[in-house]
Amino acid sequence: MLVEVCANSLQSALNAEKCGADRIELCSELAVGGITPSYGLLKAIKGQINIPVHVLIRPRSGDFSYTDGEFDIMLMNIALCVKMGFDGIVSGVLNTDLTLDVERTKKLVDASGDLKFTFHRAFDWVLNPTETLKQLEDLGVDYILSSGQKKSALEGIGLLSELNRQASSCIIMPGSGVTADNVHQFKIGGFLAVHLSGTVYEKRLNATPHISMNTPSFLRDEGVFVSNVDVLRKVVKEVK
Repeated sequence: MLVEVCANSLQSALNAEKCGADRIELCSELAVGGITPSYGLLKAIKGQINIPVHVLIRPRSGDFSYTDGEFDIMLMNIALCVKMGFDGIVSGVLNTDLTLDVERTKKLVDASGDLKFTFHRAFDWVLNPTETLKQLEDLGVDYILSSGQKKSALEGIGLLSELNRQASSCIIMPGSGVTADNVHQFKIGGFLAVHLSGTVYEKRLNATPHISMNTPSFLRDEGVFVSNVDVLRKVVKEVK
């Protein structure tokens, strides 16, 4: 069984390789489901990691439908990963009605060339997972990362097992809440790969900051926060 570790930093990636993981999905900001890592992190990974690395292509947190500008950024980041010699891309696009954006996802797959392509957990939002599986297989997607549309892969193992039986060319990869205590259930269930971060919180500071830099109100799935022209214009007008 292939073990893919979702690494959110150079140290996480080094630890994944050290412990015998087969592959890394590289991202930043696990708290929002992951976004595309920086160029500096990509360079560091290429210089220090020897096992295969698949890179998450997601320009921001929030939903999985993107503006033309955001989509162009995704294509540019894929082109960079191809040029740098990474092994795979992890990405995907949905329509605003939570159906697969076939046209745009195809463009991402095509842009990835010979790299392996994983459709990420946007799959857990689609309204018809069986139909979407077929669509993704028709597009040539290699892996689907999913929790079976539940909070954890163990809770969603019923749907995951059904998808695993139906898949003909795409590998169903359970992810979310996979641990040493439950991973054997996916192995005996016939899955060929699992995905986990295996993170443990490490406190770094010797003092507690008096204000938090986290803003929970910004964490919304239905859309994104965008700097507003009217709001900014009023501020500029007040001081110019």
